[in-house]
Amino acid sequence: MKIKRRHREGAEVSTDSLSDIMFFLLIFFLILSTLVNPSVIKINLPSSKANQQIDTKPIALVVTKDMQYYLNNKQVDAMNLESELVMAISQVKEPTIILKVDNSLTVQDLVNVMQLGAKLKVKMVLGTKPPNAR
Repeated sequence: MKIKRRHREGAEVSTDSLSDIMFFLLIFFLILSTLVNPSVIKINLPSSKANQQIDTKPIALVVTKDMQYYLNNKQVDAMNLESELVMAISQVKEPTIILKVDNSLTVQDLVNVMQLGAKLKVKMVLGTKPPNAR
């Protein structure tokens, strides 16, 4: 006696439109990521090709490759940097700090100084040199 087997049709998932859906999701997340503004340290980077003049007298903060700090050409200890900055900021109506960091330092060193400026709620710009300067 032969038992008849029924041939069942398997359930199939149509993947024809899957690539279109993935493409639209990719476009959606790309557009969404450009609209998101994470809370990061904001830096006004002056153009290195054109000089920009600042109306008020800026406060110059220089960080050397040896991690020595100079505030308006006066050497400041790292422990006293915040208090010296507070004094310098209090003497200016609209303080702007021009930050000049040696290019051999790490980005983390730059971020540490920028966080100090954000803590003091002062405008900071990154000083650069023109492309042809040595």
